[in-house]
Amino acid sequence: MILHFEKYHGTGNDFILIDNRENIFDPENVSFIAAMCNRHTGIGADGLILLENDDTSDFRMRYFNADGYEGSMCGNGGRCIVIFAQELGIIKNKTSFRTIDGIHKAVIKKNKLVALQMNDVTEVQLYEDHCFLDTGSPHHVALVEEVSTYPVFEKGREIRYAAPYYDTGTNVNFVEQVDKNVFKIRTYERGVEEETLSCGTGVTAAAIAMYSSNITKAKNIHLETLGGDLKVSFKTKKGVYTDIILEGPVKKVFSGEYIVD
Repeated sequence: MILHFEKYHGTGNDFILIDNRENIFDPENVSFIAAMCNRHTGIGADGLILLENDDTSDFRMRYFNADGYEGSMCGNGGRCIVIFAQELGIIKNKTSFRTIDGIHKAVIKKNKLVALQMNDVTEVQLYEDHCFLDTGSPHHVALVEEVSTYPVFEKGREIRYAAPYYDTGTNVNFVEQVDKNVFKIRTYERGVEEETLSCGTGVTAAAIAMYSSNITKAKNIHLETLGGDLKVSFKTKKGVYTDIILEGPVKKVFSGEYIVD
């Protein structure tokens, strides 16, 4: 059997995308998904995304981490699948689609720039040395100095499994302020169990965490990831973050055929 796929990335966060509207792919085959995502013996990706039919929206997105298990919301993956859906002829420049955490809206701008609406954030937990919040995926956010030389893998892996996260785990973000509304960020992602070049829910969490911590007064924040620049904007009302928009570029890398033994 030969399985057709597309490869996309959003600021270096790369994904295998498959049109599964005819249910050709088995989402329960964890080892198979992990094998496809393997960077040495497979296609290589931070995750795999299935585009499926949905009764009440344009399509359904199912996201799987590189370990083969279905994950929580993926912001960069959400932006990538929007361009994928456009290329399949499912949508034009606007869409509403379903993910594991509900319905998301998105707009495609010039040069494949995708603005994705994220879910409201109702709680930000503030601690002495970090913040914790859920932006569709759980995120630990810490402000550090000289993030470019920070031991992200070692510290991220340590925090990811530490109390109170344990086996469920969390994504871990390390942030450095560059300007009033500009931050550098590096992220250790659970499920990938490695630092990724970019994390959409991570930059969203970082922007809100920096505002909640009074590090910035800006509600339109630029975040510099290793894979490129993203922008997060939001509104606040009585402690709730609404109209959260994650915006950044998407690029199709290649199309291919994966041989299934």
